Amino acid sequence: MGCLYVRNPAEAGLHTDCCMPTASPSLTLRALFSQAAARAGLDATAPVLAGLTPAAKALAGVVSARLQSGVTLLVAPTDKDVEQLTADARFFYAALEGTSEEATDQAVLPLPSLQVDPYRGMTPHFRVAAARARALVGAAAGTARLIVASAGALLPTVSPPERLLRAARELRAGSEIDPQALADLLVDAGFTRADPVDEHGAFAVRGGIVDVFPASDAEPVRLEFVGDMVETLRRFDPTTQRSTAAIDYVSIVPVRERFDDDHGLSILDFLSASHGVRVVLSEREEIEQQARKLRDQLDASYNEADARGHLAATTPDEAFTTWDAIEPRLSSARHIEELAVEEEGDDHGRSAHADRPNSRVRHVSCQPALEFRGRAADWIADLRQARQRGDTVLFVADSPGRAERTVEILQEYDVLAVPAERAEDAHHATVLVALGSLSHTFLPPMNPETP
Repeated sequence: MGCLYVRNPAEAGLHTDCCMPTASPSLTLRALFSQAAARAGLDATAPVLAGLTPAAKALAGVVSARLQSGVTLLVAPTDKDVEQLTADARFFYAALEGTSEEATDQAVLPLPSLQVDPYRGMTPHFRVAAARARALVGAAAGTARLIVASAGALLPTVSPPERLLRAARELRAGSEIDPQALADLLVDAGFTRADPVDEHGAFAVRGGIVDVFPASDAEPVRLEFVGDMVETLRRFDPTTQRSTAAIDYVSIVPVRERFDDDHGLSILDFLSASHGVRVVLSEREEIEQQARKLRDQLDASYNEADARGHLAATTPDEAFTTWDAIEPRLSSARHIEELAVEEEGDDHGRSAHADRPNSRVRHVSCQPALEFRGRAADWIADLRQARQRGDTVLFVADSPGRAERTVEILQEYDVLAVPAERAEDAHHATVLVALGSLSHTFLPPMNPETP
């Protein structure tokens, strides 16, 4: 493989409603991405990797997670970055680990910031609070492998891992718990009583039936008890309240991360106390800027509220940490960046980061692939040139229909394209087509530098 093109359907202007069977994770994709990561040096030990596109950063995070025990914390400047990196990382993780969509979503989790200022009378959106708690519970339980966090997400202090786990529970048919004890657990976890249950975070108890709407689920769940034993679990339509499907289990995850009966930990302390953590920083300087800016805003808001006589329950020093407190914990963190400015006269891979102690920069010539925006003829010409060079081209379609239509269109131009799971045909094809979601195209280097 010379280089890897990863493309989205929109870049070729493809739109279709055809159908194509969903394939299981492909050994071809696993080999393809393993080679791409190795060629790019993403598995190297250099403290700084420079020249990575956003999608390549997601691949770097996944590679780090696969090489380490515990959890890898990939930190990006903003919540928008978190959303993109999480989606890309899930695609790469599923391909490299061969996991199902459900297992991948449990292993790769976003940790957004609170996105509100508590000293201005605002509370976090329910889904944001639930996403944060789910990531922390995943780390505490040992099921999370990669957590993607924004700079602002690191500031709130949280309860210890064992406290969050006490507010979490997985229930299956045959699980034993008193319905009222389950209600108490749900209240502790931050759920609210409501009947009917038609919104996330609500629950109701009616005799031997408990309805609950978990934060990350599309539909609520009805648990039917025989005494203190769960007999059946079924999803139901929140509008009609009618059952839609039987399920094997439901995970109760708290929708809050800080409880009143304990002292708060920083996110890094929490992760370290769980199963250990390795930190990867994407654009370190921007992360610091965002973290300092947010903490300054929180301090200013608290002082303004205090001046008006609106005393908050907790001060910023109690509810949040500072960048100065976080920074010493990041001394061994790996840095991944898009750009690194070469120092004049230095040909040994050092850059503007050389002022950091023992810092070595590995430069990766990773580039965005060309985007054709509906110019199919230009795209076909580019594909043929790639084939002549011996490159492997991977087209990522976000639906089975688009994947099938891509194969059909390329056939019209006499370009052989096959699904990536057909490993026996992969070496004959000009284009491999995979199902998934990827935000950006990129080309890993053919011959990366050696640090």
